[in-house]
Amino acid sequence: MELTITEEAAAKLQSLDDDRKQNLLLWYETEGLGCPVNGLPTIRFVEKIEPTYKRVDNPIFPTFVDEKDQFHFEERLTLDFANGKFRLSSPSKILNAFISPSSIK
Repeated sequence: MELTITEEAAAKLQSLDDDRKQNLLLWYETEGLGCPVNGLPTIRFVEKIEPTYKRVDNPIFPTFVDEKDQFHFEERLTLDFANGKFRLSSPSKILNAFISPSSIK
């Protein structure tokens, strides 16, 4: 799996990661959505790397995805930042167009 981060998204992520100690996690949010199948692909910062996390190719931030969530994401992803929100997309679709910076921490 590969995540491309645009310059705008990288700058915003770096501003949110003050201590430069965070890892980026591709995460499938299901809380409050009723069912584990009805989730929303998103991102978040985590400090601890769990044994079930797999590395995602990304030269800017150490990036991971939990084994149980990886099938919710496509093989090639792009993270962009515009109009105050992150957008996670793939070559075929937008996975999440409205990721608030406050939800990442």
